[in-house]
Amino acid sequence: MKLYYSPGACSLSAHIALEESGLPYTTVLASTKTHKLPDGTDFYTINPLGYVPVLELDDGSRLREGAAIMQYIADQVPQKNLAPANGTLARYRLQEWLSFIGTELHKNFSPMFNPAAPEAYKVIAKARLLERLKWVDGELKDKPHLIGAHFSVVDAYLYTVTNWAGPVGLDISALTRLNALRERVAQRPAVQAAMKAEGLLK
Repeated sequence: MKLYYSPGACSLSAHIALEESGLPYTTVLASTKTHKLPDGTDFYTINPLGYVPVLELDDGSRLREGAAIMQYIADQVPQKNLAPANGTLARYRLQEWLSFIGTELHKNFSPMFNPAAPEAYKVIAKARLLERLKWVDGELKDKPHLIGAHFSVVDAYLYTVTNWAGPVGLDISALTRLNALRERVAQRPAVQAAMKAEGLLK
């Protein structure tokens, strides 16, 4: 498999999932600014939408969208427990969280990285983000991970998205349970490997 990624972007969650899986894969840096690959290829020929992640499978077909990619990876290695089994309520809980993080967190961070977004809108988005993250913090009151006792791909997604709090000036230091989860995820060898590969850790 081949993962097209940009350092620290949402593709980091798929990168973490691949590391956790133990499956063989390669990576290709896909700049979200120039949309050029290292060999000069126009990234739009890989993904017409121009964003990461994209996972190219062994047969040459491609998957877009992090939530789909992470679940695909998890389902290749069910013994790793990166996602509950399909058809179970626990799997729907994972999908519920993936949807929430994608729409309520990820998309509210997006305008803060957009130079064209009005400052007034960024203030609104930041307030909404903090409100949602406070709710997540409350949901963690009796469990070490988002869907229970074990790490899953949804923890990788939450970790990736909340890494953006510092760069955009969002103070989440008071969210102690969320930060404890972030620390647990950060200590995982697969997470450190993916971060180092993207130049985010020395």
